[in-house]
Amino acid sequence: MSTTTPRHERTLSEYRSKQLLAGYGVSVPHEMLVDSPQAAVEAAGRIGFPVVLKLCGDRIAHKTERDLVRLGLSDAEAVRRAATQLWQRRRPEDGEVGLLVAEMVHGRRELIAGLLRDPHFGACVLIGLGGILAEAVGDVAFGLAPLDPVEARRMVAALQTRHVLESFRGEPALDMDALTAALVGLGRLAAEHPDIHSVDLNPLIVVGGKPVAVDALVELGPPASVPPPPPARSPEEILERFRPLFHPRGVVVTGASRHPGKFGFVSLHNLRRFGYGGDIFPVNRDGAEILDAPTYRDIAEIPPGRADLAFVCTPAGANVGLLRDCAKIGVRAAFVASGGYRETGPQGRQLEDELVATANELGILLAGPNGQGVISTPASMCAQIVAPYPPPGRIGVVSQSGNLLSSFLNYAVQTGVGVSKAISVGNSAQTNIADYLEYFAADPDTDVVLAYLEGIPDGRRFVQAVRQLTPTKPLVVLKGGVATAGQRAALSHTGSLATDDRVFQGVCRQLGMLRAPSVEHAFEWAASLATQPLPAGDRVIVFTTVGGWGVLTADACAQAGLDLIALPEDIEAKISAMVPDRWSRNNPIDLAGGETRDTVPEILDLLCGHPQVDAVVQLGLGIQGATANLFQTGAFYPGHGLERMADFHQRQERRYAQAAVAASQRHATPVLTTTELVYTDREYGNAGPLAVRETGRVCYPSAHRAVSALGALVEYARFRRHVG
Repeated sequence: MSTTTPRHERTLSEYRSKQLLAGYGVSVPHEMLVDSPQAAVEAAGRIGFPVVLKLCGDRIAHKTERDLVRLGLSDAEAVRRAATQLWQRRRPEDGEVGLLVAEMVHGRRELIAGLLRDPHFGACVLIGLGGILAEAVGDVAFGLAPLDPVEARRMVAALQTRHVLESFRGEPALDMDALTAALVGLGRLAAEHPDIHSVDLNPLIVVGGKPVAVDALVELGPPASVPPPPPARSPEEILERFRPLFHPRGVVVTGASRHPGKFGFVSLHNLRRFGYGGDIFPVNRDGAEILDAPTYRDIAEIPPGRADLAFVCTPAGANVGLLRDCAKIGVRAAFVASGGYRETGPQGRQLEDELVATANELGILLAGPNGQGVISTPASMCAQIVAPYPPPGRIGVVSQSGNLLSSFLNYAVQTGVGVSKAISVGNSAQTNIADYLEYFAADPDTDVVLAYLEGIPDGRRFVQAVRQLTPTKPLVVLKGGVATAGQRAALSHTGSLATDDRVFQGVCRQLGMLRAPSVEHAFEWAASLATQPLPAGDRVIVFTTVGGWGVLTADACAQAGLDLIALPEDIEAKISAMVPDRWSRNNPIDLAGGETRDTVPEILDLLCGHPQVDAVVQLGLGIQGATANLFQTGAFYPGHGLERMADFHQRQERRYAQAAVAASQRHATPVLTTTELVYTDREYGNAGPLAVRETGRVCYPSAHRAVSALGALVEYARFRRHVG
């Protein structure tokens, strides 16, 4: 026998929808609801011709599909005929209906706005290009309700077609205050009416610069249930909760093995290899010596109070009992690297549920299972089953993928920009991404957070954690699964536009998360935020000693929406006094080879200290280092003055790199040093890229990568100014 889940939702008529929305800042046309064709004629006379006529009722959602709309009725007879036709199209299932007579609104620009309840994040407001092309074009932006006016304006600014909202083909610019009021009102509506599931305003026609809702649909249903947030913890409570995981006094390794291919060997090796200073207690049922050190046959043999973290490499079926044994000796946190849990099916899910229940009963913080490991460079702790171990630094990393965690750590090793803490969350059985974001917000060792996400099981909890973090620390996010994100069709156009990814993009923008397009960009953004000052604005100077790179960087700035400013006259005058006349005299600043040994540091300081310059992109580093290598590896070296010249080139490279950082720090202006020769530091020790690495900053491999990172700096700085 088949059953159908009953629908509890119902709709308000267009007239009732507009009456409701008008009280929340939405402009609507002059219109009247009447109950007969004759009354429609009289209403049209009062409103003024031409008019629009529609059959209207709570059960009529899609009037166009049923041919229930008549446009441009210019006289009483046209209204009478149209009203009679529409009245005859009534159906019994329509219930109580009327004739809606409205002024005919003309405009060349149409928007769509609305409200929906996302299953992950709750109430969301939408704005986008409207009309019949809304779904085909899909140029929309979302924001979490409630919205403030600044957030509403940032939504509009995110539209790709936002230029049509400016003065357009003789029409005035859109009244942003009016549109902002409507979007803020929709967010307020969501909070005050939990029984409203969606609102669809399509189209909003721009008339004299003001958006007017000529059609509206409100869908009702059971009041949206919002679970109460978890009890708030103080920063001190959060730090203490995670202390056994990231700063343990000692570590128990269960399932320690003599076989170099086993988790129990690699994790033990890594703990010892990188100098963890606490006690290490390997547990091996045979009591075999591993890595020239004795092991324990049983957890009960370990002295109580000496270890508060267990790194678990034993089979899934054994780990509930192991947790109980660990709790008896004072273990307060466990990282379970073992697989065989939820990822394997129903039986594994049951094992995972038992593991979580046991951990909760014992008061043990549980990370994993099925995770790669945990790193804490302040504790010199590398408790993970793979390489690498990063240099120490200020970036906290959390990942829903073990191999993506390794990718980020590999970039840390490659660039020298280090990591504070890093963890692979595995199945997130007890602790998830939100918990670690909450921890990093409180962690004094972390300035920037880098996260890889594939799914967010509890969107509201995630939002709560992000709101704690981003006002003081940047969060760079790389999200997987975009191509497979399902589109949730709904009754309205608004719902059909609400793909998971579009909503998530809106959440990122509103909460100050920086969403990166690739692994490389994600790490470079985080590394830049960890090592560069935040810019005061988006005004950029490109400084180069060679022409072509400057042209490409200017293009990249334009594509990124950064302001490649006209060169200030006082800067031009001062540079002209330093170098020959052949320099570019504009932005990009191209010295065309006319620099002396002191020119580059002096100009860098001039640019960074100028009140009209918010950021500098420095190009040309590494060229002299490459020339030095050319001399040093040839048959004529060290004679013919080549040794002296190679030494000079290398010293200048180091000086230029150091001067960039010095000027940046002195004036709190970001300087992003860029060279396609970045990887030659590993090929032959190019002094330029090497010197950048030694300063602790990123040397970017291309103009577009540097400008992308600068865009992230500008975006986060703008968000920080917004939140105060």
